[in-house]
Amino acid sequence: MATVLVNGRVLTDDGFRDDLAVLIDDDGRIAALPAPGDARRQDARTFDLQGGSLLPGFIDLQVNGGGGVLFNNAPTVETVRTIARAHRRFGTTALLPTLISDDVEVMRAAIAAVHTAIAQGAPGVLGIHLEGPYLAPARKGTHDAGKFRVPDADEIALATSLDNGPTLVTLAPEQVPAEAIRALVERGAIVFAGHTAGTYEEIRAGLDAGVRGFTHLYNAMTPLQGREPGAVGAALEDRDSWCGIILDGVHAHPASLRLAIAAKPRGKVFLVTDAMPPVGSDDPGYALYGERITVVDGICRNAAGALAGSALDMATAVRNAVHLLGLPLDEAARMASTYPAQCLGLEASHGRIAPGCRADLVLLDAELHVAATWIAGESLVTGATP
Repeated sequence: MATVLVNGRVLTDDGFRDDLAVLIDDDGRIAALPAPGDARRQDARTFDLQGGSLLPGFIDLQVNGGGGVLFNNAPTVETVRTIARAHRRFGTTALLPTLISDDVEVMRAAIAAVHTAIAQGAPGVLGIHLEGPYLAPARKGTHDAGKFRVPDADEIALATSLDNGPTLVTLAPEQVPAEAIRALVERGAIVFAGHTAGTYEEIRAGLDAGVRGFTHLYNAMTPLQGREPGAVGAALEDRDSWCGIILDGVHAHPASLRLAIAAKPRGKVFLVTDAMPPVGSDDPGYALYGERITVVDGICRNAAGALAGSALDMATAVRNAVHLLGLPLDEAARMASTYPAQCLGLEASHGRIAPGCRADLVLLDAELHVAATWIAGESLVTGATP
């Protein structure tokens, strides 16, 4: 039986509408946005949105962990499912489990786990993000530089072996030959630059070879300076590339993020969390490469004081976009849903509330906290707050 969501502010392609409902077919897709008086509203189960804001479900392209588990530490189907469950409470209805730099055997297990989870229909699991190990030691962050390497043909084949979902690969363009970047792209990977010590010219060469975006803009990359634009300058100048940003008020100053949004064409900057196990867990600590990381005042740092991912969830990132950056809610929501879907080439099915799209949705209350989510039309009333 179809379900109709009524009495809410619905974010459509044309902005918020308070006179439309959302009709979800039993196949988990949006059938129509019926107006008052439409007979289809009378023939379906009714869910009252109670005046809340109904948004496209959030899509997070960088999720290292959640629910107390880290993907690297246990690259299994159950870990993938646990991470997706934890982030769903905060409005994320699709994500890329993210593996940071590790050995080939761990990469192989992680890709196999994501493949199986998708094949089993695990809610919220979309594909995989391999953040490394093809990175620059000078900009390693908390990655283990001992894992870094240049991919050969066999490893390129492994990195691009997921055949039932998108693969995002973060690499340092100056560390990877252009022909290897082209091979990754030709095999279907979406390649981002990140953890890079590259010069402006080296980043431009990477863009020419097929790099399509930048992982956590400003962090772990060469900065913009007057005589050396660096990776940040290349990212902001390039009109076609995408930029993920971690909007927790710690990884980048709000003024820097406002400048990036102003510099890039609209829709080319999107939100990510770079989330670690504490999201959706009562345990503030976790192990990373055998080192204990503890969250203090909402910030994840290692013993040396370096940022070690984040404790950010996507609902908080959306609120921060509104309160720290001064963006309207509709644009903040697009940065968490529409734009990452477009980055993955999934705009026909994800990231929008429109007929034919998957019914992946999130309902926010007046304080912009998550009240309910839907994945393929299946609802979960959460009332979760950070």
